[in-house]
Amino acid sequence: MSSTSDTQTPLGENRPSPATDRTGSGWRRVLGVPSLVLLGLVYMVPLTIFSTYGIVVELTGGRLSAAYAAALVVMLFTARSYGRMAKAFPVAGSAYAYVTRSFSPGLGFMAGWSLLMDYLLLPMINYLLIGIYLNAAFPAVPAWLFICVSIVTVTVLNIIGITAVARANFVVVGLQGLFIVLFVILACASITGSGRVDLLAPFAGVGGAEGFSPILSGAALLCLSYLGFDAVSTFAEESKNPQRSIPRAIMITTVLAGLIFLGLAYISHLLLPVGTFSNPDSAAIDVVATAGGNLLVAFFTAAYIAGSLGSALTSQASVSRIIYSMGRGGVLPPILGRLHPRLRTPVLPIILTSAVALLALVLDLTTVSSLISFGALVAFSAVNLSVIKHYFINEKERGLKGAINNLLLPGIGLALTVWLWTSLSGLSFSLGLSWAGLGLAYLVYLTHGFRRPTPHLQLEEA
Repeated sequence: MSSTSDTQTPLGENRPSPATDRTGSGWRRVLGVPSLVLLGLVYMVPLTIFSTYGIVVELTGGRLSAAYAAALVVMLFTARSYGRMAKAFPVAGSAYAYVTRSFSPGLGFMAGWSLLMDYLLLPMINYLLIGIYLNAAFPAVPAWLFICVSIVTVTVLNIIGITAVARANFVVVGLQGLFIVLFVILACASITGSGRVDLLAPFAGVGGAEGFSPILSGAALLCLSYLGFDAVSTFAEESKNPQRSIPRAIMITTVLAGLIFLGLAYISHLLLPVGTFSNPDSAAIDVVATAGGNLLVAFFTAAYIAGSLGSALTSQASVSRIIYSMGRGGVLPPILGRLHPRLRTPVLPIILTSAVALLALVLDLTTVSSLISFGALVAFSAVNLSVIKHYFINEKERGLKGAINNLLLPGIGLALTVWLWTSLSGLSFSLGLSWAGLGLAYLVYLTHGFRRPTPHLQLEEA
């Protein structure tokens, strides 16, 4: 809907008048496809390949590019399933809402519980990285101080509102984009000036690496880089025409991010062949230094910090909306399902997320990453299954076209996701199952031993 009093948002999109820019739940519908894609890209952090570059290169036997390609294929099928479910249910609950509507509130709760773990922990990874990098640049300042300042900054921006988040996204994506362009130019110049180059090396592997298993193990780790498309789906109640814009934004975000990841991984391998960096944990610094020396390393650090801050900003916004949806439905305490009367933001969920993020002061990256791996693949599997249940079984959209769209394609997405699941470490399974057990215990308490129905989300559709 529009009005003659329409104005322009800072993103250059038409903002509906105050009388028409809200859903029944009070969200402002101000996000179009460009803004949603930006939210997804910032959440993914285009420079995220450098955070685990050396680790995954060693894990895959030098076939990081192949691992990213495999992860992209899997994520395209799953992203399509997210888009299909967003079209059917344009609401803020993401996998939680989709499984609840397609299966049952109980199963929806367990899917939401797994997703909740991911979103609660993802900001924490960014805060940890910010602390590590800034402490390395300024050793006199303790890492915990950088972490605390980052948490406070992100919390304030999210309380102000989604428009503030979107404004910050422009700065973050712009800075990272500038670094990527500069890095690619300098890297290509260095590669072409080095003489003969083996263009298949990033896919061939080194050190006797063979078989597809190492690539799968790497892809299982890398699929977490694509969680941004899930984040896009959580903004359904704040987007204009969500049944059309959310599916499009999800696919665009997934493809763009996948191409960026794959391209950077490929160029980085050609620039600095596997086995020539000194330390896997700091391999990214070696790669960037080879391309442009210490000056480019300084720029990389600044861009990476900005990207981590932007990702924390967007991921906190996403999880606060999931907590809000669960509070609004009575699954979590109802006080969490309220918006601030003036700011129209879920202030209490935002503060709760910040409190959890303080665990970054005591947890390490390995533990947090292991938990996120488990939760992400649970959510991906559940959404692929939801497409089959909702469209093929419940709505009976069958025939040749229906069988392809509603059974074959989501079935492939499910199979590929489960395949990646088998490549997770034992630590991922033990920690993930512990979290799932905690969620099941809470569900038993919530339903008085399953004698009462699970509270259902109060979902507002467009």
